[in-house]
Amino acid sequence: MSLLAPGNSTLAVEVTHISSHGVWLLSNDKELFMSYEDFPWFKDQPVKSIINVEEQSPGHFYWPEMDVDLTIESIEHPERFPLKSKI
Repeated sequence: MSLLAPGNSTLAVEVTHISSHGVWLLSNDKELFMSYEDFPWFKDQPVKSIINVEEQSPGHFYWPEMDVDLTIESIEHPERFPLKSKI
């Protein structure tokens, strides 16, 4: 059995904060903010669904319980991706 050295993170991506304004995501020391205005899928979801995020490939995130997948580009530039959920 092999263990990681102390201090090394085992998470490639994690949700660091959920507020009344949106969700903060941390990936490879880069913090990304997803406002509910631009990403309405997250607004009324339970915390356990929001924090259950996977990085399927570098910069590509998937929330299996919500069936939502996003890229870093779509998070940083939501105006380039005008299609939104009709929730």
